[in-house]
Amino acid sequence: MNFITRQCWRILQSGVRGQKTSLSCRAYSFKSALCLENLYPGSTLKLHTPTFVPDPKAKFSGYIPLDKIQITYSASGGPGGQNVNCVNTKVDLRFQVASASWLSEEIRTKLVEQQKNRMNKEGYLIIKSDLTRSQHLNLADALEKLRTMIRATLVLPPKPSPESEERKRKNLLKAARERLHEKRKRSELKQSRHASVVDLN
Repeated sequence: MNFITRQCWRILQSGVRGQKTSLSCRAYSFKSALCLENLYPGSTLKLHTPTFVPDPKAKFSGYIPLDKIQITYSASGGPGGQNVNCVNTKVDLRFQVASASWLSEEIRTKLVEQQKNRMNKEGYLIIKSDLTRSQHLNLADALEKLRTMIRATLVLPPKPSPESEERKRKNLLKAARERLHEKRKRSELKQSRHASVVDLN
């Protein structure tokens, strides 16, 4: 070894001893000041799926079991360049409401009542999303739409106040008066036409 190599080796060894780390090529590779280890020193880079335990008291916790619903991907329309032709980004999410054991009977009944237009003849609730050019973001959007629909079934309609009931009654009476007034005007117009025809003969 030449002199420069020996000096570099000594510097590296002294740095390693100070940090009490093992000698490896990875330990001496370049690391940016903005690397993940510096930004988040207490975190781990190992990905894991958290275990979810639903709350038994809540009617709907927001958890949707992906193995209980059917998810299909297809080509999305509209602009997007070559990515639209290569990647199936449009998401079609469906499940049969009657056999959805992960929803309570109350939610299933209200879901069928409120979302009749999204149901097919077989009883499947269909949700589509092609909001973005990303498959994952469209799936997240479709799941959020489903959560919003389910939460809408749990919202109790507010009890109308006496003032609003009176206002509604007055509006109905006013609409009935206007309808009868228009009907009377049309009747008078027809009678006047008929009378003029009789006079000419």
